Amino acid sequence: MESNFQAFSKLMKHPVKFRMFLFTKLPSAYFAGLRIKSFNENKCEVTVPYKWFSQNPFRSTYFACLSMAAEMSTGALSMGYLYKKKPPVSMLVIKTDGEYFKKATGITTFTCEDGKLIKQAIEEAISTFESKTIVARSTGRNNTGEVVAEFKITWSFKIKK
Repeated sequence: MESNFQAFSKLMKHPVKFRMFLFTKLPSAYFAGLRIKSFNENKCEVTVPYKWFSQNPFRSTYFACLSMAAEMSTGALSMGYLYKKKPPVSMLVIKTDGEYFKKATGITTFTCEDGKLIKQAIEEAISTFESKTIVARSTGRNNTGEVVAEFKITWSFKIKK
């Protein structure tokens, strides 16, 4: 039997359904060109290209587009574990922290490998009926593997009332 995470993963990997989700729910991410490169229960990789819509005046990817991709790499994992969850759990970004190390001039891939920690935080929020926070990390690398930026996204999970 297919798990809820696997069902959500199929939606995220379907190119048309994912693009429609972005267009209707996250239009900035749609126009910036964010894509899911890989997605499973432990890891999510999201790419953001350097192009006209995502550029800054310094001929690199605008920091907000980099932040968007980093957040999506952590948020997609969270959404996967919350998909059709009973009881329903809300998720909210309560803090972001980013460091930039190199100009992003091509495709930047953000990787979050905190799937197990995210799952554990959600399960704790459900079992304790209390809000639970987690700091998920996402590292952005260019095509040669150099670190462009690192983000810490703090998520809060709480049972919906």
